[in-house]
Amino acid sequence: MSERPHREAPVPRLYRPEDIADVLGCSAWWVQDRARRRLIPFTRVGRAYRFTAEHLAEIIRLNEERPARKPEPGVAAPRPVSRRPVCPPVQPERLRARSPRRLRRDQFDTAA
Repeated sequence: MSERPHREAPVPRLYRPEDIADVLGCSAWWVQDRARRRLIPFTRVGRAYRFTAEHLAEIIRLNEERPARKPEPGVAAPRPVSRRPVCPPVQPERLRARSPRRLRRDQFDTAA
């Protein structure tokens, strides 16, 4: 049996949350919090979060925002829709001031 040299795939470099935060311009806490909530891809080594270059590209893609569509020339852009629910106006209840403490204490005729 002839032996051929065994070529292993290169091991990807693992980046710490601080390294990812520097690239993204945010805090390491944000990166760790998003990983903890499983909102961004990561690799777990023991209890530490580690990231590959592919993870970084995916994080950037996940947080990317694109315009809805290209505006047509001569047509006004539609107004953004409010996400707050429309509720009927509520009439505030009239508040009544309570009597001052001194007057209330005097009502009971307690000897001090």
